[in-house]
Amino acid sequence: MIKPGFQKQKPMQKVLVALIPPTICAVYFFGLRVLALVLICIIFALITEWITASRRKAKVTQACLVTALIYCLILPPTVPFWIAAVGIVVGILFGKEVFGGFGKNVFNPAIVGRAFVWICFPVDMTSKFVPSFSGFPGGFAQWSMISSQEQPGYLLRAGLDALTSATPMFAAKTYGQFTDLGALFLGNISGLIQVEGHPIVLGAGSMGEVSALAILLGGAWLLYTRAAQPRLMLSPILGALFTALLLKHVAGVDTVPDPLFVILSGGLLFAAVFMVTEPVTAPKSPRTQWIYGLFIGAMIVLLRYKGIFTGAVAFSILLGNMLAPSLDMWMKRIRANREKV
Repeated sequence: MIKPGFQKQKPMQKVLVALIPPTICAVYFFGLRVLALVLICIIFALITEWITASRRKAKVTQACLVTALIYCLILPPTVPFWIAAVGIVVGILFGKEVFGGFGKNVFNPAIVGRAFVWICFPVDMTSKFVPSFSGFPGGFAQWSMISSQEQPGYLLRAGLDALTSATPMFAAKTYGQFTDLGALFLGNISGLIQVEGHPIVLGAGSMGEVSALAILLGGAWLLYTRAAQPRLMLSPILGALFTALLLKHVAGVDTVPDPLFVILSGGLLFAAVFMVTEPVTAPKSPRTQWIYGLFIGAMIVLLRYKGIFTGAVAFSILLGNMLAPSLDMWMKRIRANREKV
């Protein structure tokens, strides 16, 4: 076994810079525990890729850092450290390295890790969301909401440990209660909702997905530096928007909320900016990229309101990853048939 070097990748460096706003906001909203989770994910991602890269005499890539950070930011802020470590190892190993390393993977490795822990540890991944900190200095002076002595009054009430938590999307689908769009845009999501006389904590969501503003800042940087394909970023948003409009206003499906709520809630926006735009797993031609993104956006809306898991982003992207190679082959066949004619 040799010691692999470190392969620098300028596009990945740009993505790391774009991830700074969501990461800073995650620390502000959820506390310094976020940094510990980031460090754990990066360490285990590097170790996993170092071992596998050594066997094939290749270098550890900076894409490994991007995968680790994206994976971490789509986890709940209360996720146990060991679950975070297990997920990133699975993501790097089975989402990328078994295919031969960077550039050969079919699936987005961050999503592979997230989907794995989501299915294997559903309680920790779906029912322990917490509200976000607010004011100054927010989470910069706290370890986490679950250990803070300066929690809002509703979190200090007796019997909190018996209360249920719900993300804005889950609250909308299950209880018909919608979070303020301004809170979804900024990320300061907190409070209690009453369901049949029982209080339910409104949890903000996964760490990097709660602030649409921070995500858009990262997306603007990716577009400015040409590190992401605009149509891959725009198409899933349009796919989700059109599907929500069709289901709500044409098909009359009442459980589908307004399109703006669909875009701002959950991980749709984060996925569109940082995961659908991954060039390795996306199709290569412009037309197939549009189809790919529109398909993922439409599947997110359909699976959110008809599937068991309300998030649906991970499974929609994995379905898109499976479809991508076929889309390119179909497009090549169509072009070849046109040339024959």
